[in-house]
Order: sequence, then C-alpha cells, then structure tokens
Amino acid sequence: MCDTQTNPAAESDRMVEDFGASLTRSARGNIYILTIIGQIEGHQVLPDTVKTTKYEHVMPLLAQIEESEEVDGLLLLLNTVGGDIEAGLAIAELISGMKKPTVSLVLGGGHSIGVPLAVAAKRCMIAPSAGMTIHPVRMSGTVVGAPATFQYFNRIQSQIVDFVVANSGISKKRFVDYMMATGELATDVGTVLYGKEAVACGLIERLGSLSDALDCLHEMVRQNRSDERNPEKE
Repeated sequence: MCDTQTNPAAESDRMVEDFGASLTRSARGNIYILTIIGQIEGHQVLPDTVKTTKYEHVMPLLAQIEESEEVDGLLLLLNTVGGDIEAGLAIAELISGMKKPTVSLVLGGGHSIGVPLAVAAKRCMIAPSAGMTIHPVRMSGTVVGAPATFQYFNRIQSQIVDFVVANSGISKKRFVDYMMATGELATDVGTVLYGKEAVACGLIERLGSLSDALDCLHEMVRQNRSDERNPEKE
C-alpha cells in the first residue's frame, strides 16, 4: 500500500480535498495556492449545502505558510459571496501582515467581505469578467432594535472601509459612495464593479489571468531572493 504520509502526490491530493489548496514546486520558487470560496464561515456553522471557507482552517494555515521555509509565496484564488464579517476581516488582516510575497486573483466575484480579502495581498488582480460587490454591513435573522446595535454596525463598517482604503488605491469618499449607492442593485444598497471598473477606480491594482498572477508572484519571489543575497549596506 502507498504511504500517504511520505507520498507527495497523495499529500497534494489531501491538501486539495481538505483545504482547497496545493503547493507547487519549481526552480522559480515554491508557491502555495489557497482558494477562498463561497461564504466565510465564522462563529456559526453553516448548512452542508453551502460552500464555505472555514476561518479556523485558514488562519492557522496562513501562519504556517508565513513560517514555512518550503514556501516562497502565496497565491489567493478568490470567489466569495460574503459571510461572517469579523472572520473575513481577521483573515484579511493576517494576509496583509505577511512578509512573504502574496498575490490575489478575483475570479467570479468578491462579494462584501471578499473586497478586503482581495486587497489584503501585496498585489491584487481581477479577471475581466469578475465582479466586486460593495454594500453596507448587514445582518440576517433576529436583530436587537437598539441604538447600540446601530453603533456596532457603524463601527465595524468603518473598520472595513479603513482597511480597504489603506490597502488599495481607492479614496474613502469614493468607496463609501459605492457602498451607499441606490439603484445599482435591484433589492439592495450598494454597487457592483466589474473587472475594468474595479481597476479604474483604484480598488484593484490590475486586470489579470492565472498566468499573470503567477508571473507577478514569481517576480516578487525572485526579487526577495536577490535582496537576501545582496542586502543593502547602511
């Protein structure tokens, strides 16, 4: 029988099945590919019929990637439909705090909390057909109708706005205007920005495909290696 603990192919299959992830090795560098899809599952467990990304899986995985000597860079493939705001923002903060090269590629859509996740990487790209949905913080289910509830919503929304503005080229006013726009979404408040629009407003850095994202990441890895071999003298 094949020993899955020492078989690289079996280990790769397990990573894809368990985490939607894989590690590619080449002379240009070892790239960890991580998918963040569906809803970001936070403190509540979602039904089995819903595609989710579990934050308790992703957070320690990101820490492991940052510490691993086998990994040179991280490629994030994003196609999200929102989810737990605090969990998504926590993942985004971890990504933005990584020293290793990181590139994100938005495919399909980046809904709500998917926007901070996209801009958290050092370089972010979007496919021409992909869309970014920007809308105010909202909650389904039972909500306590009290001033404190509104204040909480307002504060967490401010945290998201500040994070996006700090990690992208869009202005705070423009991002808030997109968030509060009426008439763009049929039954909601907000805006959908597709590939070129997301780039034009400064939210996403550039249009790109899988090969573009990998080329960018490998170039960042090459630059890192060059800097390590030739550190600047003070």
